[in-house]
Amino acid sequence: MMTRRAVLAGAAALAAGPGFARPGVEIAGIRLEPDHEAMVAVPGGRIYVRVNGDLKGPRPPLVMIHGGPGSAHWYYLNATAMAGERAIILYDQLDCGRSDAPDDPANWQLPRFLDELDAIRAHFGVARWHVLGGSWGGTVALEYAARVFRDAPDTLASVILQSPLVSTPLWLRDAGVLKAGMPPKIRDLLDRCDVPGAVPQAECDAATDAFYARHVHLAEPTPTIAAYKAALPRSFSSGIYNHMWGRAEFTATGTLKDYDGTPLLQSLDGRRTLFVAGAQDEAIPATVAGFAAAVPGGATFREVPDAAHSVMNDNPGAYLAVLGPWLAAHD
Repeated sequence: MMTRRAVLAGAAALAAGPGFARPGVEIAGIRLEPDHEAMVAVPGGRIYVRVNGDLKGPRPPLVMIHGGPGSAHWYYLNATAMAGERAIILYDQLDCGRSDAPDDPANWQLPRFLDELDAIRAHFGVARWHVLGGSWGGTVALEYAARVFRDAPDTLASVILQSPLVSTPLWLRDAGVLKAGMPPKIRDLLDRCDVPGAVPQAECDAATDAFYARHVHLAEPTPTIAAYKAALPRSFSSGIYNHMWGRAEFTATGTLKDYDGTPLLQSLDGRRTLFVAGAQDEAIPATVAGFAAAVPGGATFREVPDAAHSVMNDNPGAYLAVLGPWLAAHD
């Protein structure tokens, strides 16, 4: 039975044109079941952490920070195909996925999300690791890397900032550019939907989905990953998203509305920092490349073809082809 959201997605597909929601790709060797899992104590509750691979192996593990705010670890499952080379650590932030859900806005502060990484590393006894963050997870990774490169650089093998939220003003500037490229009817709807009640919600949802179909997700999750996602207690926590960001990707009204992490770029180690964006990403590749260029000495930038914001879901093979050599070169 189709849900209302599925019907709206279909309407968005017609509006956005061919190519919307193509079948996803599942990488050979993906591991749906964890080798280890734990509920790790953090300020405010406990977070769910799963590990595939050997944490005591010769290569540093990779921890992956999901976006949102309010998403969950499911869309990084394709990365578990690398678990034969190194341990892959996926986790859900507090109030997300399988983690505790105190639903207390007092917990939705950037410093507390950084504390989650410290808790994971301590719980599993990780001496040194690679850290990857996507979108809002890129914000967490940026803040974490800037601190660690300053205070304990030997514990961080490298940091990967994929489609990161580095500056809300720059994000909204780019969103305006992308909105301007939408069909006129959809562009007009997206603008009018910023006024509560100005447009029927169904029309706003369909217009938003049309934007997302171009710049957020080009592919549906595979049936296997979709079933895993559906089994989570929460695959998306709208309360956190609305509180910290706003109603949609191109509208910031929450606590991150004035966020500017660009000064932190000066604290990164260019030799150990990789920026990534999808070719059709809402985090426009030219902007992300500019962040890389702003790091002292210049960080590395890679663009993943045929991918929007959900890079690991849209083109996992090409993304892993970037990540594998990078991680090996910085172990």
